[in-house]
Amino acid sequence: MRVWVARPEPGAARTGAALAACGHVPLVAPVLVVRPTGERPPDGSFDALLLTSTNAVPALKDAASLRGLPVFAVGPRTAAVAIRAGLGPVWEGPGDAGGLAARVAESLPPGARLLHAAGAERKREPAAALAAAGFRVTVFVAYAAEAVPALPGPVADALAGGSLDAALHYSRRSAAVALALAEGSGHGGAFRRLRHYCLSADVAFPLEAAGVAVHFVAVRPRETDLLDALTPRLGDGAR
Repeated sequence: MRVWVARPEPGAARTGAALAACGHVPLVAPVLVVRPTGERPPDGSFDALLLTSTNAVPALKDAASLRGLPVFAVGPRTAAVAIRAGLGPVWEGPGDAGGLAARVAESLPPGARLLHAAGAERKREPAAALAAAGFRVTVFVAYAAEAVPALPGPVADALAGGSLDAALHYSRRSAAVALALAEGSGHGGAFRRLRHYCLSADVAFPLEAAGVAVHFVAVRPRETDLLDALTPRLGDGAR
C-alpha cells in the first residue's frame, strides 16, 4: 500500500522505515514540527515525573534536580526513551492517559507532587484525573508542535494523482491538521477517500466528527497494531 505518514519527526522516519520493511510504500510528510521551548524545568521538590510523549525527554535529561525521581511514562516507547536518557526508575503505562493516571494512583499516595512534562498543545488528561484524586500536578511546557503552513507538496501531488491508498494518524491534533490542510488545498475529496488508520479512538475523533470514514482504530494504542492492520485479517479490530 502507498501510505502517508503525517506524524512529526523523529517518529515519522521510524514509521516510514517500518512500513517499507513490511513491503509498503511510505510517503513521510509531517504536518506538525516539534520544537523545544528552551524553558528549564521548574524549581521545587517533586515526587515523580509524568511523561506523555518522548518529545519532552530532551528538556529533562540534563536537569540534575530531577535525577532519581520515579518516571511514569505513558507507554513502552516513551518509557524506553526515558531509560536511555538516564531518567528513572521508569514505570511503563498501558499507552493512554487514563491508564497512566490509574498507574500513578496505584503507586503513589494522594498529595504527591507530580511534574508533568508536556507540550504546549495538550489534552486535559492525565493531569485532570490526578488533580481530582488529590495529587498536586505542575505542568512544565517542554515543547510545542507547530502546524506546517500548507499541505506538503508531495502529498498534494499524490492526492491529485490518486497515488495514495491510506494515511496513518498518531495524534488527534495531527489528524485534524492533516484534514484541514487537505481541505484548504482543494484536495479534501481525495483525502476523504483514503483509508484512514488511527492509533486510538481519540485520534480518530476529528476525522469522524468531520464525516471522514475511518477504516481502522487500534484497540490498543500500539504502533505494531496499527501497522498490522494494513494487512487485514480476521479479528484485527477493523471497523
